[in-house]
Amino acid sequence: MLDTLYEWFWWDKLWLPAELSWADLEDKEGRVYAKASHLYVTVPYAFGFLLIRYLFERWIATPLAVWAGIRHRVQLRAEHIPILELYYTTQSRNPLQADIIGLSKKSSLPVRQIERWFRRRRRQDHPGVLKKFREASWRFVFYLSAFIGGIIALYDKEWLYDTREVWTGYPKQSMLESQYWYYILEMSFYGCLLCSVAFDVKRKDFKEQIIHHLATLVLLSFSWCSNFIRIGTLVMLIHDASDVLLESAKLFNYAKWEKTSHGLFIVFAIVFFVTRLIIFPFWLIHCTWVYPVYYYPAFFGYYFFNAMLVVLLFLHIFWAYLILRMIRKFLFGTLTGDVRSDNEEEEGQETSPTEDDDIPQHKAFNGLTSDAANEKNGCFGLSPPGNALSKTMS
Repeated sequence: MLDTLYEWFWWDKLWLPAELSWADLEDKEGRVYAKASHLYVTVPYAFGFLLIRYLFERWIATPLAVWAGIRHRVQLRAEHIPILELYYTTQSRNPLQADIIGLSKKSSLPVRQIERWFRRRRRQDHPGVLKKFREASWRFVFYLSAFIGGIIALYDKEWLYDTREVWTGYPKQSMLESQYWYYILEMSFYGCLLCSVAFDVKRKDFKEQIIHHLATLVLLSFSWCSNFIRIGTLVMLIHDASDVLLESAKLFNYAKWEKTSHGLFIVFAIVFFVTRLIIFPFWLIHCTWVYPVYYYPAFFGYYFFNAMLVVLLFLHIFWAYLILRMIRKFLFGTLTGDVRSDNEEEEGQETSPTEDDDIPQHKAFNGLTSDAANEKNGCFGLSPPGNALSKTMS
């Protein structure tokens, strides 16, 4: 049974044009081709990235955050009340007033105390600015390194300037060493992102980020095995271009350099729209959809590869919508936070127990709610896409 599934999965008619077989991609005549077995190395490399990230965040990102004035503040922990904890973990982090009254009857606690408990419990789970800064620092360093590496690998390649050259000589296109490392490191990084998703900062587009990372890994793996490496390197390059700017904007935002952060965000938005909504669909998807049929009949892999690119395009459109919302708030002066972030209290805003008794949950402060005022003070996480794209063949 397993042997049959294995043979069916690796049936060359699924992966390659009708007139080609795996024998055509065997190393010969001085040509070296990508092999599926090469991808096994991405697993230990992904765990290696996790180790490097841990060391980087501890010994580089944290001192940098301290230098920028970002401190880790110890918050008051919510008292352990089993009834409230069960509701918080299984029902909702933001109970309705009717539910609060019901919980008050069950626990014999005042409504005011229950409201205060949920506020403090949410703050306890909310990621601090230091955590966000360290995560953004790590991603910035990788995306910058990947983008520079991509430029070095591609600047002298003819298919960077003329996408028709992507298919010239296909499939007899020998893999270059620069292409090997570009692919392996990018795939290892996205594997690292999937491994770390459980303890990374979670945002409202969490599901979209998971879809993006999985689609990226599937797309890169398929293009590797089918020798679609040239187009794969172009897709990675245009995604890394905007992610560098996004992560740098977040870093300056967490450090409260608001003018620099806003300026970088505007540049990021421009680069994002140009690369992902113009170049990606009208150059790269056009290249994979139109040109291949000039060389060979359409086959399953042709449709599958283009379908995965379209999935990424839809994610780009979704993130573009979030970016436009933030730009609108920039223009009208109402930006109070990242539209992807959960609307919760920020680190360091915890009041004392006495103050909690006297301060309503949404007391106005200079025309804003307390949550919005906290975010306006520079603690919001400026980050439409990309934990990823998220590189996000991101």
